[in-house]
Amino acid sequence: MCGIFGLIVKENTKIDTKHIQLILEKIAKLSIARGKDSSGICFKNNYSNTIDIIKGDIPVYNLLKSQEYLKLISKSLKEYTSGSAFQAIGHARLVTNGSQLLEQNNQPILKGNIIGIHNGIIVNDKELWNENKKIKREYEIDTEVLLALIEYNLLINNSLIESICSATNKMEGTVSTALMFLNRPEIVLITNNGSLYYIHNSNYFIFASEEYFLKQLCKHAKLNDSIKHLDANQGIVVNPEKLTYEYFELNKKIKTTLENKLHSEYSVSKINLKGQFDKEVVIDPTIFINKNKESHLLQYLENNELKIKKLKRCTKCILPETFPYIEYDTNGICNYCNNYKSKVQIQSFDKLKELILPYKSKTGEADCIVPFSGGRDSTYSLHIIKKELGLNPIAFTYDWGMVTDLARRNIARVCGKLGVENIIVSANINWKRDNIRKNIIAWLKKPQLGMIPLFMAGDKYFFYYCARVKKQTGIKLNIWGINHLENTNFKIGFANVPPTYNKKRIYSISGLKQLKLFGYVGKNMLLNPAYINQSVLDTLGSFAVRYWSPKTHYFHLFDFYKWDEIELNKIIKEEYKWETAIDTKSTWRIGDGTASFYNYVYNTVAGFTENDTFRSNQIREGLITREEALTKIYEENYVRYETLRWYLEILNLDFREVITVINDIEKLYK
Repeated sequence: MCGIFGLIVKENTKIDTKHIQLILEKIAKLSIARGKDSSGICFKNNYSNTIDIIKGDIPVYNLLKSQEYLKLISKSLKEYTSGSAFQAIGHARLVTNGSQLLEQNNQPILKGNIIGIHNGIIVNDKELWNENKKIKREYEIDTEVLLALIEYNLLINNSLIESICSATNKMEGTVSTALMFLNRPEIVLITNNGSLYYIHNSNYFIFASEEYFLKQLCKHAKLNDSIKHLDANQGIVVNPEKLTYEYFELNKKIKTTLENKLHSEYSVSKINLKGQFDKEVVIDPTIFINKNKESHLLQYLENNELKIKKLKRCTKCILPETFPYIEYDTNGICNYCNNYKSKVQIQSFDKLKELILPYKSKTGEADCIVPFSGGRDSTYSLHIIKKELGLNPIAFTYDWGMVTDLARRNIARVCGKLGVENIIVSANINWKRDNIRKNIIAWLKKPQLGMIPLFMAGDKYFFYYCARVKKQTGIKLNIWGINHLENTNFKIGFANVPPTYNKKRIYSISGLKQLKLFGYVGKNMLLNPAYINQSVLDTLGSFAVRYWSPKTHYFHLFDFYKWDEIELNKIIKEEYKWETAIDTKSTWRIGDGTASFYNYVYNTVAGFTENDTFRSNQIREGLITREEALTKIYEENYVRYETLRWYLEILNLDFREVITVINDIEKLYK
């Protein structure tokens, strides 16, 4: 879930030191797109037998400006001019597990004689620590268990490749890693999902997490080298002195022709830079909370189930009388049911197979971009696209700051199991969260249900970045896992925008209704100036990319493939050991912390949530009965305390104050 990069320049070359520094710093800055929470670089200096590590809770561009970094790279370049190889590996981190405030959790990680940088998440790290009592855990970060097992294997086996393969094959999740050693000359790259690319010639070796980064580097640094891909379940051992290398397969034992020699131990110096955060980046709402200790907060939550059960509902679906623009006919059936036309699996799956043929690669190269949020539908879609359509997808994830660690772990599980490259674009997460915070504070001054979508505006850039990734990779096709059953008309209905029945896409809206929605938001901003804050441009941009950005060469899987909740849940849980949330039995909307908040507001004020609309659409499609739907929503609409608590904490909002204001809003039911 991060960006890793590195540069090796062979000893005694004539490459200018300024050019070396330019290459390293350019590839580091490009890698920041994958993570801005922390960063680090490691230099290995053969003449002085030293290894220098600099890291901290700051983005790469700040690290590169520091005096400490400038001293270290000057030292390494000086040794290079004396005839030593130049060696540097680096990391741009998107925090998953392990607080970025603790130096040992930021990368590069030093464990015994191994220095590692890791892109991905190891989801079975706790189990591996429990199973291997002879290795000792020191840090919080998942990467440590991989390094510890390799180190242990080297002690008992002394075969470098076998030690790495044995350890890596025990990992579940995604592992794209570069390794340096205090007592060995080699640098090793490994990946189980193909998220590593490299450039190699007789003078240098450069690697990065994405092909696009190396393309931009070649353009900027005027390099004319071809870019190579390290496929899933492959590794490469590089000899920095001779700049020779050798491939190996992670799941096959092979004999290496590399010399198995040890160097004298290197001494290590570490510099830890501080400055970006004054509190831990909290990332996981999936830890059980002792509710007895938090009874002072729990008492503020409302659950008006008895009153809500008395609401008049459609006799066919379950939409209540508080639903925007709802009308019932003489039989008690609502206008949403009377105007509904089936949308599930409009065309056959064979038709989709025919449509994708012009895009399908004949050489095994990536041929499809799959937007991958880590939710259940995108997981299921990636599975179908890889296993049944036979495409070679790249999964694209936009992390906008409200993606929970649960979703990130599930992304790692699926991409690791499928051997699928995962391109991640990480937003400026602190800025995005600050935008949400400011908009919630503004909303609390004058609560309007129609303004709630502002809290989710930041994630709509998924559409923009998906188009950009297509352009960067040169891949035309993308297939979405958007599910028509998730249509939530009521969100803009509360903004006085009447429903559009049978629209082609759930995110489509006519130009006239766009103006109406824009007018509603603009009016409320003028009436409540607190909305006019730093988030305005972000909000306007999200509106543009959602409704106006061009969408070409794309299909929606569930236009062609039957969506089946039972089959879906079976696949994600049994095939991929998908992790579920601790505060709900549903597998829907569990990877985004925002849902627990806005659904609490809707349920408290209007007596329903998006679960009511989802289950109503299932009824209309004949997937469940009305009785089943009612049973499910009364369970699913119950407040998700752990996630709600996390959401408000991560936004630095006072739980009591926020919930009290929500509870005081005039109810739409009596």
